[in-house]
Amino acid sequence: MQHATKQNRSLKQVRRREIIRAGTTVEQMVRAIADMIVTGQMLPGEKLDEISLAARFEVSRTPVREALRELGAMGLVEREPNRSALVTNVTETYLHSMFEAMAELEAICARLAAERMTVDERRMLEIEHHASARLVHLGAEEDYAAHNTEFHTRLYRGAHNEHIYELVTQSRARLAPFRRAQFRLPGRLAKSYDEHDVIVTAIMRADGAGAAQAAYSHVEIVSDVSAVFAKASEN
Repeated sequence: MQHATKQNRSLKQVRRREIIRAGTTVEQMVRAIADMIVTGQMLPGEKLDEISLAARFEVSRTPVREALRELGAMGLVEREPNRSALVTNVTETYLHSMFEAMAELEAICARLAAERMTVDERRMLEIEHHASARLVHLGAEEDYAAHNTEFHTRLYRGAHNEHIYELVTQSRARLAPFRRAQFRLPGRLAKSYDEHDVIVTAIMRADGAGAAQAAYSHVEIVSDVSAVFAKASEN
C-alpha cells in the first residue's frame, strides 16, 4: 500500500513536470494573471511575488518566472533586477496605439485573404463563423473567445504571407488579455459576431477593399470597448 502511494505521488510529480515542460502551466498562469490585471483585480504598482504565485498555482518558481517574463513582454508587468515584479499601468493612450497598429495589420490580412484564400479556406471560414452563432446564443464567453482567436488566425493564414503572419500574431499576443476581456461586456458577443459577418461576406465575394475596411472597423470597435478596462486600471 505504501509502495502504491509513493508510486502515485511519483506519477503526479512526473505529470506536473510534463505540464511545465509542455508550457501549458505557464500559459494558464499568463492568462489568469493577465485577466486579473486587465479587469482591475490586480492594480498598478501591486507586487507579484514569485513564492506567493508558485503556491497559488501549485508549481515551482521556474514556470512562475517564465510567466512573469511573458507578461512583461505584453507590457502588463515590469521588473527590475533583484526586485519583485510590479503590475504596470496600461494607459488608454498606449492601448489605443497598439490597437491602431493592430487595425492596420488586420486590414492587410483581410484584404489579402479576400484575394488569396483558397476555396476550401473560404468555405471553412464561413462554416466556422456560422457555427459560432450557437456560442453567442448560449452566451458562452470563454468558448466564443477561443473561436474568436481561431477566426482571426484563419484570416492571418489566409493572407499567405509569413512575415505579415509573424507581425500580426506578435501584436495580437500583447493585446490578447484586452481582446478576451471585451466579451465580459453585455451584448458584446452578438456585436462581435455581426462584425465578423461583414468580414466573411466580403471575403466570400473576394472583395479585398471591403474586407480590409470591415476588419479595420472591427478592431477599432474592439479598441473602443477595451478602453473601458484601461480606464479602470488608471482610476
